[in-house]
Amino acid sequence: MRLTYLYVVVDDFAPALAFYRDELGLDEAWREGEGTVAFALPGSDVQIMVDKRLDDGAQWSTGPMYQVDDLDAWVREHPGVPALAPEIAAPDARIRAFRDPGGNVFHLLQVTGDAT
Repeated sequence: MRLTYLYVVVDDFAPALAFYRDELGLDEAWREGEGTVAFALPGSDVQIMVDKRLDDGAQWSTGPMYQVDDLDAWVREHPGVPALAPEIAAPDARIRAFRDPGGNVFHLLQVTGDAT
């Protein structure tokens, strides 16, 4: 399990893009369509992933996103960790949201192709 992204959910993508790129001066690492962009953090392997809020519930809220080798195995090995919703399929990845005992949302990512 490795921290890969700080997942930031926004309602209005354009101002968020401008903030991270222009105001904070971060460089785009990659972009997926018109609603998801990741920014490189200097001196860190962790990226900030900014994503337009989906219409499928609050489970996709801001929080850490950890990469795991096998999402299904992780779920089996941690039966006491409640999943918030079924996983979503992203290009080259599977993602699922969970909640910790303090009520904080975190996300798990399994890379299935060339995504990082």
